[in-house]
Amino acid sequence: MDDPRDFQLLLIPNDGSETRIWEIRARRVRLFKAGAWVAGIALVLLVGSWFWFAWRSAQVPGLESRVAELESEQARVARLAAQLDAIEEQYGGIRRMFGVDTLRDPADFWLPPPDRPTLSAAVGDGSGSAPSSWPLSQAGFITQALLDGADAAHPGLDIAVPTDTWIRAAGAGVVIAAGDDPIYGHFVEIDHGDGLTTVYGHASRTVVGLGQTVRRNEVIAMSGNSGRSTAPHLHFEIRLDGEPVDPLEYVRQPG
Repeated sequence: MDDPRDFQLLLIPNDGSETRIWEIRARRVRLFKAGAWVAGIALVLLVGSWFWFAWRSAQVPGLESRVAELESEQARVARLAAQLDAIEEQYGGIRRMFGVDTLRDPADFWLPPPDRPTLSAAVGDGSGSAPSSWPLSQAGFITQALLDGADAAHPGLDIAVPTDTWIRAAGAGVVIAAGDDPIYGHFVEIDHGDGLTTVYGHASRTVVGLGQTVRRNEVIAMSGNSGRSTAPHLHFEIRLDGEPVDPLEYVRQPG
C-alpha cells in the first residue's frame, strides 16, 4: 500500500532520451534523516574530542617541566638531609672525643635549695664569693676564648656542651639580672662583690630569680641554644668593674 508521504523523483534528459522515474519511500527518507543526525552528532563529538586532546597535549610540556622541578627539589632535600646527618655525626664525634656526653660526679654540684640563704650563709664555708669554680657540671669543649679589640671582640668563653647540661654559679653571690636578651638568650648575671660579676648566656632555661642569693656550684640554669647562637653551648663572662676579663685567669677547666 502506498504511503501518501512517498514521493517520486522524475529525471528528464535534455537529449530527448527516455525519462527516468525513481520512487522514494517515506520510510527510506526517515532512515536517511536518522542516519544524517547520527553522522552529524558523531562529527561534532569527533571534532570536540580533537580539541580536548589538543588542549591536553598542550599542557604536557608544562607538566613535564613541573615534574622535573619536583624531582630536582626532592633530590635537593635528600642531599640536605644527608648533610644534616653527616653534621650531626661529626658533632657527636666531637662530643665523644672531648667527653661532653658524660656527666661528672653528682657530688660536684648542688641543685637549687628550697630556701634562699643570705650572702653570709652562702660564703660561710670559708670559700669566699670570688668566681673560681668551673661554671658547668662537665668539662665541655672551649670553642671560643676571650677576644679583645673592637674588630673581633668576644667578652668571654664559649663552652660546647649538650643541651640541658647544668650551669653552676662560679662563686657565691646575688642574682642581679635574669631573663631574656636578643644576643645572650636566656641568661643569669651574678654579683660576687668587690666589683666582680659573672654572666651565663644561651641557656635553655633559668632556675633562679632576680635578687636571689646563690652558693658556689649551685645550679642556676640549663645550657641551651637560645639568643644569637648556632649550637648548644654556654657563654661565660667574668667582669671586673664592668669590664670583661679572661675567665681562665679565675677558673680552670676540669680534666
